[in-house]
Amino acid sequence: QVQLVESGGGLVQPGGSRRLSCAASGFTLDYYAIGWFRQAPGKEREGVSCISSSGGSTYYADSVKGRFTISGNNAKNTVYLEMNSLKPEDTAVYYCATKRRLMCTLGAFDYDYWGQGTQVTVSS
Repeated sequence: QVQLVESGGGLVQPGGSRRLSCAASGFTLDYYAIGWFRQAPGKEREGVSCISSSGGSTYYADSVKGRFTISGNNAKNTVYLEMNSLKPEDTAVYYCATKRRLMCTLGAFDYDYWGQGTQVTVSS
């Protein structure tokens, strides 16, 4: 059974950092791409970043490029999203998702399995 569990959300001050984790079970990351998405109240779900199954390819939304870094530890079956220089507009529920493909995309429709999400609030 494919399962994804996000963790690491919380309250952070503007300019601060946070690392989110996406722990996978029921499958191996060697054959699955992972995407991070976020959804703020009243807004559509937005693709933030993704990583290919090999970890060799990563993609970022323009809004987070240069501030967020995605990485994977296939031995731990976990993907991370390091978020730096956080802004109030980064406030959202963050989700990780997966699909049995080698390459990743930032389109939410492309993914088959989703975690429950973790709230990130950027506020002073």
